[in-house]
Amino acid sequence: MNIGQASEASGVSAKMIRYYEQIGLITPAARTGNNYRVYGTQDVHNLRFIKRARTLGFSLEETETLLKLWQDKSRESSAVKDIALGHIADLEQKIAEMKSMVKTLSHLAHCCGGDHRPDCPILDDLAGADKTDGKLTSTH
Repeated sequence: MNIGQASEASGVSAKMIRYYEQIGLITPAARTGNNYRVYGTQDVHNLRFIKRARTLGFSLEETETLLKLWQDKSRESSAVKDIALGHIADLEQKIAEMKSMVKTLSHLAHCCGGDHRPDCPILDDLAGADKTDGKLTSTH
């Protein structure tokens, strides 16, 4: 099948398929005499695997490792679990950071009159945010 058909079958755009080939995430497709890419069933399975991993937020590097583990029938599931648990920890940290951002912005929005006056605690905070530790802190 050509790249358009592989794209449709896998749900991965043709542009992303080319990109995955370029970075070595998938093996380059075979070529026809006219230099068109030709994909097989296994290529589509690999692309679906990659799409699902990316949908779950795995990095390209993690996705590559998971893909290799999936293809290795002698793999140890502990290696897969370690990657998943590490990713869960990263997601939990990001969720905590986002909750902190929501709390800070909610407080600032509550303090902002949102009326015709130019005074705005949100802008004041942004102008004076302490960026040394990456956290938003109010300066008033």
